Amino acid sequence: MSDKKYTGAIDQGTTSTRFILFTKNGEPAASHQIEHKQIYPQAGYVEHDALEIWINTQECIKQTLLKSSIKPEEIAAIGITNQRETTVIWDKNTGIPLYNAIVWQDLRTAGICDAFAKNGGQYRFQKTTGLPLATYFSGPKIKWLMDNIPAVAGAVKAGTAVFGTMDTWIIWNLTGVHATDVSNASRTMLMNIETLQWDKSMLYQLGVPESILPKICPSSSAAAYGVTKKDGVFKTSIPVTGCLGDQQAALFGQACYEEGDAKNTYGTGCFLLLNTGNKPIISSNGLITTAGYLIEGEPPVYALEGSVAVAGSLVQWFRDKLGIISSAPEINKLAESVEDNGGVYFVPAFSGLFAPHWRSDARGLIIGLTHFTGRAQIARAVLEAVDFQAREIFEAMEKDSGIDLKSLKVDGGMTASNLLMQFQADILNVNVILPKVAETTALGAAYAAGLAAGFWKDKDEIRKNWAPAKEWKPQMAPEKREKYFSEWKKAVERSKGWV
Repeated sequence: MSDKKYTGAIDQGTTSTRFILFTKNGEPAASHQIEHKQIYPQAGYVEHDALEIWINTQECIKQTLLKSSIKPEEIAAIGITNQRETTVIWDKNTGIPLYNAIVWQDLRTAGICDAFAKNGGQYRFQKTTGLPLATYFSGPKIKWLMDNIPAVAGAVKAGTAVFGTMDTWIIWNLTGVHATDVSNASRTMLMNIETLQWDKSMLYQLGVPESILPKICPSSSAAAYGVTKKDGVFKTSIPVTGCLGDQQAALFGQACYEEGDAKNTYGTGCFLLLNTGNKPIISSNGLITTAGYLIEGEPPVYALEGSVAVAGSLVQWFRDKLGIISSAPEINKLAESVEDNGGVYFVPAFSGLFAPHWRSDARGLIIGLTHFTGRAQIARAVLEAVDFQAREIFEAMEKDSGIDLKSLKVDGGMTASNLLMQFQADILNVNVILPKVAETTALGAAYAAGLAAGFWKDKDEIRKNWAPAKEWKPQMAPEKREKYFSEWKKAVERSKGWV
């Protein structure tokens, strides 16, 4: 392994795709990133062009190697991490998608979910899948495509259609293997959370033929995902040995390997995961039970997850739709120019409310406006909304797990905001810790791949790479904390039942 100096990660996210090469110390050596189009055919619909994403993936790899002069032969293995739940169906003979990828934020399956909920309620499949009925997950998206897109229905009937989340789409193009890992499969609403295999009863309920589904594999596996094609972008065979949904990858990259370890990623959405050990905990408080990761030859690790649909994308909306700022970082200066939110609360239920509410009938609102309110108070309310949503999830996790969380590891682009992180520590009343390497999602995929390829010996070696860069400690008086959170909860209640 001495000639192998790097492990690579393809990080296929909601707004962009990146390729990053990491050293043995878990530090980024080179990378390239390209954004892709967000397609909004009508209100509530969100799509991506899967072919555009594959083209961008190849370009990211080319540019990373070009800029760094790193040779493909120096790469030990490749890991994949991806936006989860986003659904694409393509023709296995042509490799062409039969429709745009339907993104996790998309709401078009609300009618399908509501119809299922009429008989047994929103949690009727929770014991089987760990998930509530929600537009978030892939299974209802597959059903919608088969019911509404003739090209998909025809290809399914002809036996040429194949389904994948974005990890599967990238792996299939890289290696020709049709596979996914347990973490991504657990977000389809088609996998049994106990057996970690496709569940026959769920396939029957949603009318999905097993023939279109990828093989479910470990997240870290020496052989499951094949090797890169010699006539492909790398021009040589590199093992693809890691695959994790983005939030589970961040859990892995943050070295959250012990039961009770928790992390929150502040990206397009906001995702708080708690390692719950080798048995799934079915939530009573609106959380998702998810496969955390599976290392080949070891027992599976499960997690509880709370998902916030709108976090960083709220700042983008504030910039692009309201035009109050011209670049995302400006929001911090504006928010810091006032002492508090002036009684203003922003509930960003643009795609309904996710955990722990699961209300697709909710919509966004700004409340508490007075003559005193200005741009700065609204900017502050935008940032605080992310932290309030995280607290709702944090409390639900403590109730479900019985674990008293003492600290929170954080990552993602929004951690650059000192105000956001300090308010998070204040509103949670725990220490918030940022690691030295903030690219934890891509790093987690690289770690999963490198473990399987022998680049890293074991999880203990990986754990030594983790080091804190910054820590925020709570400074807010308890009565002020509870007043803020009480007012936030009132605002949330007013957002429900709008549709």
